Amino acid sequence: MKYTITQFKKDFPNDDACLEYILKARFNSFKCPNCGKKELYRVKNRKSYACSCGYQIHPVSNTIFHKSATTLTNWFFAVYLMSKSKNGVSAKELQRHLGVTYKTAWRIGKKIRGLMKQDKNKLEGTIEADETYIGGVKRLKPSQRRDTGKATVMGIVKRGGGIRSKKIPAQQTHILLGMLADNVKFGSRLITDESKIYEKAGRIGLFHDAVNHSAKEYVRDDVYTNTIEGFFSQLKRSIDGTYHSISFKHLQSYVDEFAYHYNHRFSSVSLFHDLLYRLCGLPYEGGQKIPSFVGSPVSS
Repeated sequence: MKYTITQFKKDFPNDDACLEYILKARFNSFKCPNCGKKELYRVKNRKSYACSCGYQIHPVSNTIFHKSATTLTNWFFAVYLMSKSKNGVSAKELQRHLGVTYKTAWRIGKKIRGLMKQDKNKLEGTIEADETYIGGVKRLKPSQRRDTGKATVMGIVKRGGGIRSKKIPAQQTHILLGMLADNVKFGSRLITDESKIYEKAGRIGLFHDAVNHSAKEYVRDDVYTNTIEGFFSQLKRSIDGTYHSISFKHLQSYVDEFAYHYNHRFSSVSLFHDLLYRLCGLPYEGGQKIPSFVGSPVSS
């Protein structure tokens, strides 16, 4: 679903419109616990609404906006930017767009990426799995040069469907098979490279096929790992081109960001509205109907 910057500016011209949107999302069926009334009035100079009896509600409480001095319009615009860029948005870019400090921009990006956590539904059908390394090369003397500080990321993708990707501590049998068992349904078909570890996939009820890359075999009928390798290629190019360098401590949140864009590439709901739906604390799972107010213009 397309959602343009023109529509964004029309729907969210100021903080009042943003706050009203959050109110509708979180308290659409509000009924005052004191007097039973349903009418609410905006409290002047505060991010809250009140009933005529004096009872108040704070729409931004327990959201990523809680106790933030940054304007809601800046927050919403940051969400819009990150929903539109499949290559990621760096903290420096957010800083330039929003006119905030780098520390604030980094925190905003971190909070928004926290909304992009991967679903826990298991994949089924034809599945590809592989691992890649994220990190650089430490340059020492030529005779001592070695790869250091690399993190391993495993990816599991359903052809034509979703992906599950996670930073793992090591390429060990119990870790890789455990990841598959947690994310792939029993009886699915698994396609990998020639790694010996995956030959044991039958232990967890998967039918295994492999393509032998070391023998320069990349495709054999429908046996290939091009889908997962394409995701890793996008991930690495984006990290190198947009973020340049990321810490291993926060690597998983960046992996979640790219997996989120991949998983929602065919979504009928704009990613901007899906993220707003999530930040309002409303549970979302693929295919679930979005309430009618999501994506509709709000009054200013």
